[in-house]
Amino acid sequence: MTRNIGLKVGKPKEDPEPGDKKNPFNGTLSLRGKLFEGIVVKANAKNTVVIEKESPVYFTKFKRYARGKSSIHAHVPSNIDVKEGDRVLAAECRPLAKSVSFVVVEVKS
Repeated sequence: MTRNIGLKVGKPKEDPEPGDKKNPFNGTLSLRGKLFEGIVVKANAKNTVVIEKESPVYFTKFKRYARGKSSIHAHVPSNIDVKEGDRVLAAECRPLAKSVSFVVVEVKS
């Protein structure tokens, strides 16, 4: 049984591992705050990915745009399959580790 997480995202197709508490759909993890959409750059660590988002930054002095990047670490629940290069949506949650305060809620394609 999956619970409502308060976002309009698709339900995961796979079943979670038993005892997965860091899962917003089946565990006790609640979501709050910001949403972060980006591309998975690294997926080497266990249950954790690095997501990067590019956005243009305007410099008024030079009247030009530059590329700005911001990256975060996000937890991957056991019932979501994520690979490098995937476009994902991550939602903010309580701190899960020293640098992890987001959880992946949807893989966009």
